[in-house]
Amino acid sequence: MHVDLKVLKNLIHKRADEIEKIVAGTGYLARTVIGVGTFLLDNEGDVDLLSAKQRVIFEKFLLPLVESSHR
Repeated sequence: MHVDLKVLKNLIHKRADEIEKIVAGTGYLARTVIGVGTFLLDNEGDVDLLSAKQRVIFEKFLLPLVESSHR
């Protein structure tokens, strides 16, 4: 899976409020989601390096926000 690093970086650094909104009430922490995004940025978007739990967080929160940026 290819992650658009430019969009992900923008999401993490300039649109963190959107992450906070999507995480609200789910039991997850926004900083955890941001941490997964930062990990992906540090590893050139290589989703295969994510643990099972990190991948769930990525697919549940980050991927929908990244994909909505392309619409």
